[in-house]
Amino acid sequence: MSDVLPRLTKFLRERGYPANDIVTINPDASNREYFRIKNKSGTVVACVYPKADDPAASAYLDVTHLFKLSDLPVPEILDFDLDAGVIIQEDLGDISLNSHIRTASSQEKECRIGEAIALIAKIQNATKLAVSIDSIAGRQKFDFEKLMWELEFFFTHYTSTLNKLSLSDDLKNAVYREFEVIARKLAENAAVLCHRDFHSYNLMIDSKGKLRIIDHQDARLGSPTYDLVSLLLDRVAKPPDYDWIIEKQAELLSERLKLGLPHLDQEEFDKQFRLQAIQRCLKAVGTFSYQAAVRGKSGYLLYIEPMLETAANAARSFGHFPALVGFLDRESARLSDRPPASF
Repeated sequence: MSDVLPRLTKFLRERGYPANDIVTINPDASNREYFRIKNKSGTVVACVYPKADDPAASAYLDVTHLFKLSDLPVPEILDFDLDAGVIIQEDLGDISLNSHIRTASSQEKECRIGEAIALIAKIQNATKLAVSIDSIAGRQKFDFEKLMWELEFFFTHYTSTLNKLSLSDDLKNAVYREFEVIARKLAENAAVLCHRDFHSYNLMIDSKGKLRIIDHQDARLGSPTYDLVSLLLDRVAKPPDYDWIIEKQAELLSERLKLGLPHLDQEEFDKQFRLQAIQRCLKAVGTFSYQAAVRGKSGYLLYIEPMLETAANAARSFGHFPALVGFLDRESARLSDRPPASF
């Protein structure tokens, strides 16, 4: 039986917070649990980790400190007890960028996406600070091992856990050899600070209409394209037009220059973007497969087919990932016969 609520209740009583008005907040794909708590001045959010003294709580505080020093709009930390695995933070409300742009005008959508892209540049501008203050975000990196682990996670949970596919060793070995090429090339470009999950569900619009960043505890060094790939391609019901993606790439490159960051050639940036899109989209499909099969969150199935299609198109554009492209094309064709899932 989980001890999350007893730990939270004990913490609240010891710190003088009301402990009789606690509302659960949907934690998305997180293994943390979130609760909204009323106090005299309004509401706060409690983040409770799966176990007491969880090292992930320390990482969250560390990266929050880094982001605050870098003037990045993360929630204010109001109180915490690492031994209890509880962090109390500012309540940003329930409006994510994702939910906002679903009903927003085209102009408002473009404006908000532009704000998010400017934040990506600010995160990248914090790279030197992350290293100089010895933040965990400056010590962690999308190296070959991490990237391969995520690709293997995709292959295991998509093919076996979710779909129970029977694949030949020859196919698996061929796909893994291509995974190794992708991971090695991406690891060579892991040089700037990345949020790591910079999708539209992790960007909130607060009561003042300001865009805010959440779920930043896994920040690490990665490709300059990483967060943009996540923002533009994560959890989309239909792959976006690539001309639009090129425009957004140009926006990020422009925002970087405004901050004094080095010039990046857009043709080379686009090549990195497409390579990163393969890895990030497959990593996300692995997560969705696990969440659907193991945790019963079938709503994630909605995004698997379009993200496989995006990964396949990106891989196809290079002309030298035949095993992966063939596998993804076959899976896209198989999935297209299924009725769409819904939340």
